[in-house]
Amino acid sequence: MKDPFGILYVVATPIGNLEDLSARAARTLADVDLILAEDTRHSVKLLSHYGISKPMKSLHEFNERDVIPEIVNRLRQGAHIALISDAGTPLICDPGFQLVSRVLDEGLRVVPVPGPSAVITALSVAGLPTDRFVFEGFVPEQRNARQTFLKSLAYESRTIVLLEAPHRIAAFLQAAVAAFGRDRDAVLARELTKMFETIYRGTLGDLLDQLSAGDSVHKGEFVVLISGYRGPKSMAELETSRILEVLLAHSLPVKTAAAIAAEITGAKKNALYKQAVRLQKDRVSAPDS
Repeated sequence: MKDPFGILYVVATPIGNLEDLSARAARTLADVDLILAEDTRHSVKLLSHYGISKPMKSLHEFNERDVIPEIVNRLRQGAHIALISDAGTPLICDPGFQLVSRVLDEGLRVVPVPGPSAVITALSVAGLPTDRFVFEGFVPEQRNARQTFLKSLAYESRTIVLLEAPHRIAAFLQAAVAAFGRDRDAVLARELTKMFETIYRGTLGDLLDQLSAGDSVHKGEFVVLISGYRGPKSMAELETSRILEVLLAHSLPVKTAAAIAAEITGAKKNALYKQAVRLQKDRVSAPDS
């Protein structure tokens, strides 16, 4: 018996080059009853390129919760609906999680139509290990939050994948050098699959120097890849660093932070005090933006 309910298709679209839309994705978008798009004005260009004309509705971070009941109701009435983002695979740092979660909770079908992803595209050409990686999304904007965030990843052994806006890339690189050191291998990828696709490889120090020397890399959102930590570090030392970072992030005095960390870990207070002083110095010297 035919399922009377509709299907929500999660459709990946090109991240730049319009030729990267799969035949299945194009067919799905042409067949559905409604297309949910992050920005309909942006997505209509892609649809027009493929001669697709379908009703569209905006779904973004500010209206997603309000739109969900209507979408669930239409699916229950048998409508087939496609969810797309401005570029790449939906839900990867884009809206849609709340909708997909609710549709699944309602017992309705969600079908993936896979395709381009900036994260996977950058990994495939970075020249860094890809057997294990961790995607952490956008880096916090505020200085202290950014520094604490990056410090928490300093001993991550997997390849780290981040996203960063072009107007913050210089401040990010300065903060990354403070957190990881100048010699950590890294890659900056921008304008992937587009005419001015550029991939910068080197150490974090090299990339910072290259940027400081006036290389024009201020266009297009960046995918940032940083090689994993390879040096010796015990789990106890890692945990102690994390505890001190959290305490200092809450504006506790260095002496107090060291005392609390000593009580929690059993480590010597004097050693923790010296470590806390170094961490606090790094936080103070980090760039403002």
